[in-house]
Amino acid sequence: MSVALDLATLKDRFTASDRMPLVFLGHGSPMNAIQDTPFSRAWTQLGRSLPRPQAVVVVSAHWMTRGTTLVDVSAMPRTIHDFYGFPEALYQEQYPAPGDPALAREVVSLLASHHAAEDDRWGLDHGAWAVLKFVFPEADVPMFQVSVDMGRGLDHQLEVGRALAGLRERGVLIFGSGNVVHNLRARRPGGQPLDFAEAFDTLFAERLVQRDFAALADAAALGPLLTAAHPSVDHYLPALTIAGASHASDDLTFMTEAIEMGSLSMRSFVFHAA
Repeated sequence: MSVALDLATLKDRFTASDRMPLVFLGHGSPMNAIQDTPFSRAWTQLGRSLPRPQAVVVVSAHWMTRGTTLVDVSAMPRTIHDFYGFPEALYQEQYPAPGDPALAREVVSLLASHHAAEDDRWGLDHGAWAVLKFVFPEADVPMFQVSVDMGRGLDHQLEVGRALAGLRERGVLIFGSGNVVHNLRARRPGGQPLDFAEAFDTLFAERLVQRDFAALADAAALGPLLTAAHPSVDHYLPALTIAGASHASDDLTFMTEAIEMGSLSMRSFVFHAA
């Protein structure tokens, strides 16, 4: 099935809308899910400002695949507690948002050239529910995750975003969750931002403003700075998905620009239709 035909099918299912925003949130520690922090407050405020979507497609750093892009087609995505060593209260959290199997299968078709396949075993990992619980606290918006393929280059994730971009015209919110800088090996609880973290965070913001997405996906040119900021690029890839789905005329807004623990950027950003 062609991409054009897939989008035509979506037009039959979903009412046309103004172009929906794109959201990338730096999710940081799972503890943000149960604490009153500047980040959880910002996510709550974001939810109040967004138009209500018909569905949410989530790209989280915590669903990694290799050689394929999986799409969760389950009717009721389970709440995944994919962390350890945290207070029991965090493991009691549930986020019972419904899935959207029909739309998820359309997304599989949209991503056919990205080796997409259906999956009904995943759900919503903490990169998704720990922030979405603040954005959509009633858990009443259909949503599902799309994995990040760790077996491809950075530009692959830009292409995934471009393939998904048409969903924005049908009331679908594309939502990314990760961190612009994510080096837990170098973290220093309570420490000042490390030089490499500030440098990469600043570079990312500048290139995003310039819409120089090719530079953000050029691993060779980013070189040691990328390696320092991301020993593994899983938390970086969702930011590229959101960049790839943006339109040249979109307005860009930054949120929560802090660097936590020396090496964890909490930078978040939103693309709005102009």
